[in-house]
Amino acid sequence: MLVEDSLVVRQLLIHIVGRDARLEIVAAVASGEEALATIAATRPDVISMDIRLPGIDGLETTRRIMAETPTPIVVVADAVEDSSLRISMNALRAGALSVVEKPVATTHAGYEAVATEICTQLRIMAAVPVIRRRPIGSEWAGRVSDFSAPAPVPISAAASVVAIAASTGGPPALARVIGALPQDFPLPVLVVQHMGPAFMEGFAAWLNGVVGLGVAVARDGERPEAGRVYVAPGDRHLELAPGGGLRITDADPVGGQRPAATALFRSLARHAGPRGVGVLLTGMGEDGATGLLDMRRAGATTVAEDESTAVVFGMPAAAIRMGAAGHVLPLDRVAAHLARLVAGGPTR
Repeated sequence: MLVEDSLVVRQLLIHIVGRDARLEIVAAVASGEEALATIAATRPDVISMDIRLPGIDGLETTRRIMAETPTPIVVVADAVEDSSLRISMNALRAGALSVVEKPVATTHAGYEAVATEICTQLRIMAAVPVIRRRPIGSEWAGRVSDFSAPAPVPISAAASVVAIAASTGGPPALARVIGALPQDFPLPVLVVQHMGPAFMEGFAAWLNGVVGLGVAVARDGERPEAGRVYVAPGDRHLELAPGGGLRITDADPVGGQRPAATALFRSLARHAGPRGVGVLLTGMGEDGATGLLDMRRAGATTVAEDESTAVVFGMPAAAIRMGAAGHVLPLDRVAAHLARLVAGGPTR
């Protein structure tokens, strides 16, 4: 099902999807109200969701679909408009699976790449099992967890840096983990999230607004500070450099990904060794698994998200299969585990 209020863009999406023989359009509607009225009869395998809709917007439509008729949703958004980005990120928290850039015109320079990505995401997400979601307002809303942890010890006594990576389902998972860390968390946090390059600045800004720690896109040569979160920029690898600084590179993709979780984890294995902490969350594919294994072999603490909470269990499952995960935890226990770890307490 295509949900798009602009007739021009809707026709363009019909054209794009119609070129892929593996996809069939069962409905193309202009509003959230039409989508909600039509979904039971059409039973789509996946929905392409516009965010800026008249009446019920895309966020509220996503909320209602995930509460009443859970269906994989791919958000199609204008990547350069701040308000659209915020709504798109909140739609991911409400249960949408991914966000892709809205096509402009067949004559636009990036049209083919955008069109291909839309079809790819629709095909992939159609196969992702989704569950009924409670309304977003009753979910975590920037509050820290109520766990108690001992007072932190100096960084030099234990871990020195945390790296967290995610793909499909990652934005809300990252918000829950990072948002539950204490305000005085004594380590820098490096983040790789698979997402289109046009969305990374907006993603970092959104995350900064929903967690207590400061979040920004990482810059080459920057020295990471305790209690700050550094997000890999779009289409660039984020790595820990010798001496503890940050390195941003345009080296070849690793396993088809740039930024790649494996590139980040391997850099921690080399330059942080046993003082590194690696966390691999929800995501499709296997990115991060071999890098997490390198970290574990270097003596680092490694964590993979448990299947019970992962939106897509691909990346954590790959890490678990190869013995890369020292700990396998449901999402709501990851932050408490990290807090106890840096405080020098037990982590089991």
